[in-house]
Amino acid sequence: MLNGFAPTFTTFGNEAYDSDVVRAAIDAIARNAAKLKPRHIRRRDGKLEPSNSRLERLLQIRPNPYMDTYSFLYKVITQLYLKNNSFIFVAWNENGTLRELYPVNSASTELLENNGEIYVRFNFMSGQQAVVPYNDVIHLRRFFYKNDMYGETSDAALNPTLELIHTTNEGIQNAIKTSANLRGLLKYTTMLKDEDIRKNKEIFVRDYMSVSNNGGIAALDSKAEYQELKNEPKMVDEKQMSLIENKVYKYFGVNEQIVMSKYSEDDWNSFYESILEPLALQMSLEFTQKLFTETERNHGNEIIFEANRLQYASNQTKISVIETLMDRGLMSMNEAREVFNLAPIEDGEKRIVSLNFVSADLADQYQVGKGGDENGQDPSEDEGS
Repeated sequence: MLNGFAPTFTTFGNEAYDSDVVRAAIDAIARNAAKLKPRHIRRRDGKLEPSNSRLERLLQIRPNPYMDTYSFLYKVITQLYLKNNSFIFVAWNENGTLRELYPVNSASTELLENNGEIYVRFNFMSGQQAVVPYNDVIHLRRFFYKNDMYGETSDAALNPTLELIHTTNEGIQNAIKTSANLRGLLKYTTMLKDEDIRKNKEIFVRDYMSVSNNGGIAALDSKAEYQELKNEPKMVDEKQMSLIENKVYKYFGVNEQIVMSKYSEDDWNSFYESILEPLALQMSLEFTQKLFTETERNHGNEIIFEANRLQYASNQTKISVIETLMDRGLMSMNEAREVFNLAPIEDGEKRIVSLNFVSADLADQYQVGKGGDENGQDPSEDEGS
């Protein structure tokens, strides 16, 4: 053998985020979920009252001095999909008002019990620890099945697919390296000593197999001939690779259209209802529970996460929905402008209603005239004429 390459394979490891397919799938979820808008609302007597409180401003703009809301939610969702558990530490002021919210990225977590109270111990890679009451931690979970408190703590179901992707990628690299090397035999037609064979081989490699041989041509006399060894490495084809990647997408509940941002209106609606809406619901319930006292919750205070789904609809759908909702007074002019990413205008919060609609209780009077006949004429007018 003049030149050879031995393909080697390594194990994938324990960090799923090192896989480009996993990272792309989680990023597609996190970057869209981070656009959810947290709101502080009050429900009183069946009516929804928006609140312009300091809590809402903190949630919508900057949950802590180091993160804006988008970065905060992106990190929280990424941790949830990587570890199946995501923790947010709630920091309070001395007067009991919310000061800051911090996503906790610990190496491991333990739940402890003391005098009937549950605490969380976070163990960090630096060796430091922090113990906080569980009531001061917003805890989001995924694959909540075996453990009473935690979401699934391992990705054993995903690991075989990750190993397969890792081995496939290494196989492609090895195939490229193998095909880039020349392999062959020097066959001598005369009897030579072993020492002479090695010497002639070294001379051939030095003169013709080095980068200095720009022409790529070797010259041999009749005492030897070169026989090339054909090497045809086997590679996974595009269809098989796509099948492997789709196993990862299926695990995270997305598809190629969502990951590659090639989705249609129907694709987006399916993604929203199956992934983003459950996330919004879980966060709404957990944020409400941990940020408000029982008394505040009883008075209708809650946190909701909402999204303007019309942003991702086609222009035809947007126009149709706006026309329908504005005619019925369900949407203001500024809300309609927001759908098309237009800035609000003065007095744009006013609602307009089409005169083609009337209350059902007044429909008969509207049709025949108040106290009149079917022709809309008041009988008293005939008597007085």
